[in-house]
Amino acid sequence: MIKNLSIIGMLFFVFGFVTWVNAILIPYFKIACELNNFQSYLVAFAFYISYLVISVPAGYLLRVTGFKKGMMIGFWIMAFGAFVFIAAALGRTYGGFLLGLFAIGTGLAILQTAANPYITVIGPRERAAQRISIMGVCNKTAGILAPLLFAAVILRPTDSELFRSLPAMGVAEREAALDGLIRRVIVPYACVGVILFILGWLVSHSSLPEIDMEDGEAVPSAGGRQGGNIFQFPHLILGALAIFLHVGTQVLAIDTIIGYAGTMDIHLPEAKVFPSYTLLATIAGYIAGIISIPRWISQARAFLVCTVLGILLSLLIVSCGGRVVFGGHTADVSLWFLVMLGFANSLIWAGIWPLALADLGRFTKLGASVLVMGLCGNAILPLLYGWLADKWGVRQAYWILLPCYCYLFFYAAYGHRIRNWGIFKLKNV
Repeated sequence: MIKNLSIIGMLFFVFGFVTWVNAILIPYFKIACELNNFQSYLVAFAFYISYLVISVPAGYLLRVTGFKKGMMIGFWIMAFGAFVFIAAALGRTYGGFLLGLFAIGTGLAILQTAANPYITVIGPRERAAQRISIMGVCNKTAGILAPLLFAAVILRPTDSELFRSLPAMGVAEREAALDGLIRRVIVPYACVGVILFILGWLVSHSSLPEIDMEDGEAVPSAGGRQGGNIFQFPHLILGALAIFLHVGTQVLAIDTIIGYAGTMDIHLPEAKVFPSYTLLATIAGYIAGIISIPRWISQARAFLVCTVLGILLSLLIVSCGGRVVFGGHTADVSLWFLVMLGFANSLIWAGIWPLALADLGRFTKLGASVLVMGLCGNAILPLLYGWLADKWGVRQAYWILLPCYCYLFFYAAYGHRIRNWGIFKLKNV
């Protein structure tokens, strides 16, 4: 079991590295491709909308190919997306970058569909949140490193002056500067593509076992009907919506923080560290979960506590202000509340998965696909945030967080126990 957890931990590290580099791609493309807020968050949309498109087909792909070959295909699709970046950079075509991001997201959706059920079923269900938290540490550690390493490769000490001088440049001079800026992504993404291709081959030849989820029977619904399709499991469908809102709030806390720091005159070379701060807060939450679950607190109760903390921090972000000096940065205190949102988000994902997949039997693999579809929240909510930021302002747009956490509180307290659509009969869990 330890060896298999190590392999899956490596997968989650790769997931995190590829995913959280978007935190710096968004402001980078905004400058290099001259975009507004809404357009810049198409980075997140193109990357994550693939989860909605491919997650259910990914479930059927895994049924045909098996988990290991399916993961190899996922890695190779991601490698193709990385190579698309090379052509897009040569022409400075934003649409090309979005296509590459969609391909990377497609491959990642296949990998997520395979990897998450492994973590849920390879050990005791009551310790699933603990195992998911360990995987979360791998994911978020990569997320801390990704923006910093990417920034180290593509940003230069003189870029702050370059960014300030761009509006005053002539058309030809500005085009040349922006072409040079965007072509800095060619070498790192060429390397990423090669690494992903090799990882796909290695995973297909690894010791990971195949998981057979097709022989079990679904648990009858509360009304006594044998589950004929996944829509007879309200706790799963409500859980997919919870995933949608959770991942959307998580990516908002990370992918928008550089732009929010920019409104406080903190430019990209300095602001690049804030996504890492948010992910460090998330890792702190994971470690707290690993230590305390289930010894001192159940995973369901930890989930509930995190949703309450998310509600409180959302209100503080939009209502509290004042300049503070902390960690060598001078910023509005609301920026640090946004950082702390990483802690609130830490155990929500781990809380949703085992509750949503409970009692699915032979529908577990398809149920996992439905939950992975919820990851398209990463596509929709940042785009909606960008639209609101252009209309209301960057800070006021964070009001979008509040209804999301309120629904997550509902699911943690009540929704995961619903076993019948008609009468909302609950199961004691």
